[in-house]
Amino acid sequence: MKRTYESDQIQFAVIAIETAARKMGITPDELATRLEKQGLIEGRLMRFYDTLHTQSADYVADDIIETLRNYESE
Repeated sequence: MKRTYESDQIQFAVIAIETAARKMGITPDELATRLEKQGLIEGRLMRFYDTLHTQSADYVADDIIETLRNYESE
């Protein structure tokens, strides 16, 4: 498979979701469903890929967890 910008974004999103799910004690599928419901996969992970991918996996996981909790509490 040829490496593309889009494939890099997808790989980044998968790692972010897996790391965040582990921190939350839930499955990656459950987290992905919750993120998708709030529009955060496209609206956060993909949209801000250029900035977020320069951070550690833990930082991105914490960011997406905090963002999800804020969106779900509204």
